[in-house]
Amino acid sequence: MISGLNRISLMNIHYLALLLACQLTGEVLSLFLRLPVPGPVLGMLLLFVGLLIKRGVPSGLARTAEGLLEHLSLLFVPAGVGVMLHISLLVDQWAALSVALIFSTALTIVATALVMSWLTVRRSDEEADR
Repeated sequence: MISGLNRISLMNIHYLALLLACQLTGEVLSLFLRLPVPGPVLGMLLLFVGLLIKRGVPSGLARTAEGLLEHLSLLFVPAGVGVMLHISLLVDQWAALSVALIFSTALTIVATALVMSWLTVRRSDEEADR
């Protein structure tokens, strides 16, 4: 029975369970500590800290994540349904949403440019030291 599973291995299930456990832990922390941060974000932070401690991404986790990313578009279906369900709210709040989207996009572009600039300077300094 297990041999019939082409792309899914027991290792991938182990790493999928790890990803879901990180998300669940983040949800629980967010709920019980009443943090203004979404649970999945806390879960990603926990996963990131774990990967920093381990000093790398295990190959099985990388394969599992790649498999999820291949089908990422399916994860947007519930969000699309939610948008259509609450379209009247979007129509009523279009101005505020537009300002928030424009501001957050501009802020993201500026932050990305600053980080890229800092990393470029840091890399050139490291190469000069060699």
